[in-house]
Amino acid sequence: MVESGHLPHAMLLHQDDGGGAFPIVLNFLEQLYGGNPRVQKLIHPDIHWVFPVAGNDKPVSLQFIAPFRELVLENPYFFENELYAAIGIEGKQAGISVQEARSILDRLSLSAVEGGYRTVVLYLPEKMNVQAANALLKMVEEPPRQTLFVLITQAPEKVLQTISSRCLHMRVQPLSPQADAEVHATEAAGNAVLQDLFHDLLDALVARDLLKALETGEAVADLKVREQQKTFCRLASEDLRRLFLLQKSPALARVPEGEEDYYKRLSSALKPTFPRKALECLDRALLLLERNVNQKILFTDMVSQLYRI
Repeated sequence: MVESGHLPHAMLLHQDDGGGAFPIVLNFLEQLYGGNPRVQKLIHPDIHWVFPVAGNDKPVSLQFIAPFRELVLENPYFFENELYAAIGIEGKQAGISVQEARSILDRLSLSAVEGGYRTVVLYLPEKMNVQAANALLKMVEEPPRQTLFVLITQAPEKVLQTISSRCLHMRVQPLSPQADAEVHATEAAGNAVLQDLFHDLLDALVARDLLKALETGEAVADLKVREQQKTFCRLASEDLRRLFLLQKSPALARVPEGEEDYYKRLSSALKPTFPRKALECLDRALLLLERNVNQKILFTDMVSQLYRI
């Protein structure tokens, strides 16, 4: 696109959490800005970085740019919860507000410092509220000359349609298991604990032990950080998809090495309808977490529903 000079004014890259969109975007922008080394250092004056934030004084991304920059430079394959930890808002409800949208418009009202493209890289546009989206819509729809929007999403279906429809969509393929292990070594240990919790829950459901299942649900509710609970739901959803494929098309299941017997045993013990119905419960739990529903009530209800399946 850079070589041809035919650039869309807005692009939406869909990645999995911790995927490879940021390295792709950084390399793309480095080409766009003629190999300028400040791009990879996230200090180019004509590139504006926007991401979800939280706070009582209506903060915007610019106030957290230093820790954000440090995080990306250390590992551009970071997870969403790592961003919140880096900028000190762990456990809070992060979002992209109308104040952020106005800040973007203010910055884009100025001429490019170096006379070329002005770029807004917006991480997680699905966290943008309706007022912010409406404030940005005109700019995204009909941007000034040499103005580019690059959006990185983990849930394209949750991006407001008025914004999504103006973008060129591209899917960033998931990392291979080997690459994922290399770039997420620390996070993998934490995820293993969450996955073990879900396996404990499945074992209790297979054994029809409601008390044990409820105890496991309470352990998830007691996780101190809401993002960990969201990660639990996502990991559980991946496991359910794996079980569904084992029941329907085993060659596509991608079972972790050394765990084949465990997953095969589970897929045989669970009803064929269980993975699909359980996925609906996990999706609902994720939605309610976004809406700040009480965690103990939420996960007790989720376990009860899973038990009835």
